[in-house]
Order: sequence, then structure tokens, then C-alpha cells
Amino acid sequence: MLIFRGLHSPDRQPVALTIGNFDGVHLGHQALLRQLSAAAQACGLPAAVLVFEPHPREFFTPQQAPARLTNMREKLELFAGLGMDRVHVCRFNSSFAQMGAADFIHALHREVAAKFVLIGDDFRFGNARSGDFALMEKIGEQHGFAVQAMHSVLHDDIRISSTAVRAALADGNMRMAQRYLGRPYSISGRVEHGDGMGKRLGFPTANIQLKHNRPPLSGIFVVRMQGDGLPPMNGVASLGVRPTVRQDGKYVLEVHLFDFAHNIYNRHMRVDFLHKLRDEEKYPDVETLTRQIALDVENAKQWFEKDHG
Repeated sequence: MLIFRGLHSPDRQPVALTIGNFDGVHLGHQALLRQLSAAAQACGLPAAVLVFEPHPREFFTPQQAPARLTNMREKLELFAGLGMDRVHVCRFNSSFAQMGAADFIHALHREVAAKFVLIGDDFRFGNARSGDFALMEKIGEQHGFAVQAMHSVLHDDIRISSTAVRAALADGNMRMAQRYLGRPYSISGRVEHGDGMGKRLGFPTANIQLKHNRPPLSGIFVVRMQGDGLPPMNGVASLGVRPTVRQDGKYVLEVHLFDFAHNIYNRHMRVDFLHKLRDEEKYPDVETLTRQIALDVENAKQWFEKDHG
């Protein structure tokens, strides 16, 4: 899969294109990407995706922007798994935000060489979100590329969206989030050195680097970790601010793996969140925290034993 920075396509090869943020790459996104892939094959074109970085809402209102479901690396890995041939990662900055809707469509023709464009039926674009499907279709016809809209994907009459996934995760409903995503919700990152607190308490942990300080879920979870050629490993994870031992409010993802003693520092791993055990709590002392961790480990092991293994 080829990755380009910005709208420009160096080889000027015509493509079948879709556009969006694709946060989470949920079942709705997957359906759109599969439809794009089918159209691309029918037309003999590469399947291309145009995404924005950062998310426009992070640019305009960073304090009110929703928590990200996927970082860019995770998103690109999912695109590759769905058969995309190329991805344009477009830097969303002040000049791009001021681009008019018509200018954006002209750029798709001139820079990306779009010959077919597939977008969601609610996709808006351009300065002040002034562009819509009708405008894309009108100008696309002038440039000789076809435009098609795809309707929303529903689950039990609920529109599958990034917002719905975030709501399920915030509620601790991992089963519902998995239904919307078509896979367990996961966070991936490099294993880095922590403060050693888990090891001192008798429960050594792998600390996973977080690319964003506000994940869409928090608490204590049953997890499975995998990656870098290693077999899947069961464990229990804490994702939160560790209020008993820290006051800086920074989110930390710590994974305690069962019966595992290998060195995995600096390896890139993925943590699948399978079940929420409880919310994070502040305890009066470290001894109480240690007893609770032991109970969390036991409860996680029992969860796996109940035919979830």
C-alpha cells in the first residue's frame, strides 16, 4: 500500500477514491471501503483513501473534540487489511480549512487524479462544510469522474458510527463496541519502560505508549495482547490515571500478562479489550490497591476459563 502526504499524487495514476476521517474503521467504514474496492476492480483502478490529520474537530475545537478511536498507524494497518492500494494523508491546517468546496473538488481531479469517487451520504467538505454530494456530483461530471453515495450501515436500527462506538466504550460495553467494529476494540503502541510500580507490587506490567492523552475508555479490563511475531497472550489491563499513586492526571495503559516473563520492551504490540471488570478507583493505601489488583487478576483468569479462552 502506497502512502502519500497531501493531495498530490506523483504518478498521476487515475484512482477510485473515497474521503473521510475513518476514525475506528468500524463496520460502516468497512462496508464503504469494500464497495470502493469492488468499484475500483470493475474500473481497473487502484483503490485510494483520502484522510485528514488531525481530525478537523481537533483542529477547530481541540478541547471539545471527541477522543480518538484509532491513531494513524492503526488506521493505515486497517486500510491495508481491507485491500486499499494507496492512502493520501492530508494535513488539516488553517489554509486547508479555508479551501472552498469547489476548489477541493477541483483538487481531487487535478492532484489526486480521481476517476471515481465514493462518499458517505452525509459527507460534507470545504470551508464552513459548504460542499455536499450534489456539488461533488455536479463538478465531477464537468471533470469526467463519477460520484456515488453510500447509505449508512445500521445495526438493530442504530446507525453504526464512530460516535456510537465511543458511547459503547464509555459505557464499558465491550460486546457492543465489538459488534460495531467487527473486531475487539484495541490500542496498539510500543512497549516502554514505566515507573516499576507494578513489579514492586508483585504484578509486573507492560506499559503501552499512548499517542493521545484522552482514550475513549478507562477502567480495568480483561485483555489479550499480541504482535511482533509473538503468540496471543492473555492478561488484565489498567487504563487510567492511577489516582492512588499519581496526581498528574496522565493516562497510562498497563498490561499484566499471565505466566509471561519475556523482554518485550520497544516491541510494537496490540492490546485487545475483551471485557470490562470495573471502573478505576482511588484506594487509601498501596496495600489495599495490591489486594484489589490480585482480585482483578483472579477475576480476569476466571473470565477466560468460562469458555472465553
